Amino acid sequence: MSELIDLFSQNSILFYSVIAVLSLCVGSFLNVVIFRTPKIMEQAWQNECQMLLHPNEPIIEHEKLSLNMPRSHCRGCKSAIHWYQNIPIISWLALRGKCSNCQEPISIRYPFIELLTCVCSVAVAYSFGPTLHTVFALIFTWLLITLSFIDFDTQYLPDRFTFTLLGFGLAANSMQLFVSPVSAIWGAIIGFLCLWVVCVIYKLITGKDGMGYGDFKLLAALGACLGPLMLPLIILLSSLLGSIIGVILMKRRKESLPFAFGPYIALAGWIALMWGDQIMQIYLGSY
Repeated sequence: MSELIDLFSQNSILFYSVIAVLSLCVGSFLNVVIFRTPKIMEQAWQNECQMLLHPNEPIIEHEKLSLNMPRSHCRGCKSAIHWYQNIPIISWLALRGKCSNCQEPISIRYPFIELLTCVCSVAVAYSFGPTLHTVFALIFTWLLITLSFIDFDTQYLPDRFTFTLLGFGLAANSMQLFVSPVSAIWGAIIGFLCLWVVCVIYKLITGKDGMGYGDFKLLAALGACLGPLMLPLIILLSSLLGSIIGVILMKRRKESLPFAFGPYIALAGWIALMWGDQIMQIYLGSY
């Protein structure tokens, strides 16, 4: 491991190239995770409801679905996608965004997520260099991308990912990579409670739920990763971004509808990871 770190330290181009290729492959896998995880969860919920409401009736028959089964296929003609048609970004460009068999359009979102994962990962590598910090920061980044797109699509923030992020934050900071272990623990506690208190007060005043518990858990996970001192910055940035996008969506829809807040918390958390210290120094230096 030390030899690999020395090699990457001496050859930055090799380091960034490896990270770019790795993150493109990860981005391709994230597409599968983002698309299939909500469907897997819904199948499990349907089966649980069936068992509770109709215990004497058989479980609902579903197509067996997991992250690796069935193989990737076209949604239109159901033809399998071969490995050479699944090369990140390149295959989409070579196929001109269409299925090779039925010419069904392939969403541009797939190469977008791959490219986004690559750009963010290379930025992390550039910021932290060939260190253990980069390993945890990359996992942090990939989990935030996954959570953001799932929440954007479904308004779910699955516990399997928010708790994983929280666990990685505590594990990283047990080695004091970003903050001390005590700060990580208090960051998780304060991160959960600060949004929970706001939500409770809002419900007492209006009688409505203003936010899902997934948002509380995501902010708790970010607190575990970055510590309590970054929470005000994350809340401020996410509120600003959410307010701007919320107004735009309200004008486009001509009515006020619930929208996912998780992506803005995630984006604010990633900004805090990358440039939080500099932003705080600029802010404190202005006083």
